[in-house]
Amino acid sequence: MSAESVSTAVTSHYAALPAAPLWRRLAALVYDGLLLIALGFAYSGIILTVQVQFFGAREAQPLGGPGLAGLWLCLSLYYIWCWRRAGQTLGMKTWRLRLQRPDGSPPTWRQAWLRCLLAPLSLVSVVGYLWCLWSRSGDCLHDLGSGTRLVVLPKSR
Repeated sequence: MSAESVSTAVTSHYAALPAAPLWRRLAALVYDGLLLIALGFAYSGIILTVQVQFFGAREAQPLGGPGLAGLWLCLSLYYIWCWRRAGQTLGMKTWRLRLQRPDGSPPTWRQAWLRCLLAPLSLVSVVGYLWCLWSRSGDCLHDLGSGTRLVVLPKSR
């Protein structure tokens, strides 16, 4: 079997996988949320340490606009790195979910960044996540907007 036929078989296999249901998406989000809290604490600790070193303890401030933008960037980079590397974050791996393009490959850089911009809006508005309950494809609005799909992987043997 040639490498091309193996690649085609894998691609068609992933393209045929079912969309992730809402409950699995939210379960993976809770798992990832625990890791994101730890990343947020680490980021905040670094920012606070830098502020104290440069401005003194009296001048240290809570995260403001630039600090929050940096926090969002830090958390987004976690997702983008995981999605580009394997199509899965740790929470997604636990729940056998994979983010992919329509052809079954991991998302492009552009798609991953777009998803990082759209997914928080979907979560805050709730409508973006609830969309998968009415959508025939089972995709959320941020899936549709980024051209990606979150699928359920089959159980490994």
